[in-house]
Amino acid sequence: MGERENQPFQLSFNASLKIDFQGSRVTSDGGLILVRELDERLGFGGLIAQHLTDSRQGKNTQLPLADLLRQSVYSRIAGYEDVNDAERLSQDPTFRLIGSEKIWDRGAALTSRLQSFETEMLAEEENFGSLARINRELIGKAEALDSPQRVVLDMDSTEIPVYGEQEQSAYNGHLESTCYHPLLMFNREGDCLAAKLRPGNVHSADGWEDMLLPEIERQQQQGKDVVFRADAAFAKPEIYEALEERGVKYAIRIPSNDSLERDIDELLTRPVGRPGQKPVVWYKGFLYQAASWKTARRVVAKVEFHFGELFPRVGFIVTNLETESRAVVRFYNKRGTAEQWIKEGKQAVKMTRLSCHRFRSNEVRLWLSVLAYNLGNLWRRLVLPKRIDNWSLTSLQQRLVKTGGRLVKHSRYYWLVLAEGHLTRRLFGSMVGRIGALTVASG
Repeated sequence: MGERENQPFQLSFNASLKIDFQGSRVTSDGGLILVRELDERLGFGGLIAQHLTDSRQGKNTQLPLADLLRQSVYSRIAGYEDVNDAERLSQDPTFRLIGSEKIWDRGAALTSRLQSFETEMLAEEENFGSLARINRELIGKAEALDSPQRVVLDMDSTEIPVYGEQEQSAYNGHLESTCYHPLLMFNREGDCLAAKLRPGNVHSADGWEDMLLPEIERQQQQGKDVVFRADAAFAKPEIYEALEERGVKYAIRIPSNDSLERDIDELLTRPVGRPGQKPVVWYKGFLYQAASWKTARRVVAKVEFHFGELFPRVGFIVTNLETESRAVVRFYNKRGTAEQWIKEGKQAVKMTRLSCHRFRSNEVRLWLSVLAYNLGNLWRRLVLPKRIDNWSLTSLQQRLVKTGGRLVKHSRYYWLVLAEGHLTRRLFGSMVGRIGALTVASG
């Protein structure tokens, strides 16, 4: 009976064709090998060993912490959103090969082991704080390779809807959903520098100082010039004052009001004549002091008249930048890329999958998604050839990560034979060469 169950299938439409299932020798995620090569070059394993504490004893230590963390992170890079996938992935050749030699033959962690790792071990106080340090130092390795003198920081909040009884989830009237409301900060290269999971009913800017001020200090200690961008949720005088005290430039959108509109009254009249298809855009800079401000600040207004629209579109930005008004608006508008990066995190690495009951466990899951996002983004910006370095993480996942392959074991070597699709031999060789050329400082 057992032998019959293991026989290949033969189909009637083609008598010469036989079908067999060899999950432990066949993979659909062969492209992850390139991410593993990059992580080795950046010293990701060394950061894990430096920061994570192993409290396990006895047989529980058979799987090293680095293997467990890599399995959690890489499964998200490949688009697997649940630890239940570990049951199958434990025997997948790629997920065995990205770990240490211990798991090449015996297999990666099963669901129960990976779940206890994510929700218990990483939730311990010393390990939870270490996830943020590992993330920031990993990005620091990339910054040491190529970091501009001027660092732009984008901060934004987002909505992660929940559908159960998760701790500290709450209804948000503005977002009109029961959710978590995390705060995220990016640099202009798209790296997620920091993340904080928050209850659903907090203000969008809640906790900004704990995230922003240490990053400003870090960058200024390295001699960098820092510029901050944020939407109207961060239009708070205490934020302006903190930035000004530290010599940080900023461009922050502020809500419109009657007083601001009176200052641009002459721009709000529709131009005379037949409107064209192309919008008419006007800019104006002026000094303005709200009742809650201790001093007057520069405000830049943008007024747009669009064909077929009765009223103009009006926006205001408070800034201490010294460039012309149009340049300030163009600089602020690039903040929209941060929203795109958040969208990539939600779609590609399953940042929204926060289904644990405990708040701390969901904090861990958010950080694992952030690590997965950053490894993917570092792959994109440090390794991809110019012609494809604008691919989204979802495109990388579908076109490069999802590459079929077959594992062949010889006496001395393992061979992973990959199928050529989007990931060709030439492209693979190009990326391996780029990784090898990265001059990463040790330590």
